[in-house]
Amino acid sequence: MSSEPFESDIPTPPHDRREHGGMPPRPDDEELARRTERERVEAGLQPYAESDVPPATDAPVPYDPDADPVAQDIAGVTARQESEGDYRPITGDNPFPPTSYLEQ
Repeated sequence: MSSEPFESDIPTPPHDRREHGGMPPRPDDEELARRTERERVEAGLQPYAESDVPPATDAPVPYDPDADPVAQDIAGVTARQESEGDYRPITGDNPFPPTSYLEQ
């Protein structure tokens, strides 16, 4: 056991002056879990305390492939290759996908 005094930035819960100075008759398990989690963060055992992080407020944005510039670029290149005759479907005679080395 360490002889160094334990110091923490976590405020202690208010003490009920009607109880004696020792352990309360009914310990608050939720407060104990919160303090333990924060102490683990301070000690570097956990990256953050989940109880300190607010819940997400923004709904996830739905993915629209028609508005994605990368998908539009791929569709444009494919359409151009099809119109120029560079693109051929993969078959037994043509087992490899088209290459872009000839375009330079």
